[in-house]
Amino acid sequence: MKRFIKKHPVGFTIMISTIVFTAAVSWGIIALIHWAFFDIDRLEPGELITEETSPDGRYTVQTFLNNGGATVDYAVLGVLTFNEKDRNAKNIYWQYHEEEGEISWVDDETVQINDQVLHLPNEVYDYRRE
Repeated sequence: MKRFIKKHPVGFTIMISTIVFTAAVSWGIIALIHWAFFDIDRLEPGELITEETSPDGRYTVQTFLNNGGATVDYAVLGVLTFNEKDRNAKNIYWQYHEEEGEISWVDDETVQINDQVLHLPNEVYDYRRE
């Protein structure tokens, strides 16, 4: 390898540059596919179904009915709002073929949306990953 680098420094530079460029483009394509098809944080809320605040008042969860149009069935989006912290709202629930968005609090950090129990603030339910 040292011999190749000494004899062909331009060729070695081109080879390394090609590898780095290919890796960067591949990473960008994968990130774009994830954003376009799998990232529920880019979803816009639809019609508000219900809203419930946690027993200690730290969180508020809202469920929204999303109408995808004539060719797509209804879906429910659950959004977590942090009441005491200066943080953005977070999408925590996404279920297709559903029109109900019942919320019940199990305790201060555990919420049940329809049949899914989520431990807040980090757990997320997305029907596409089940």
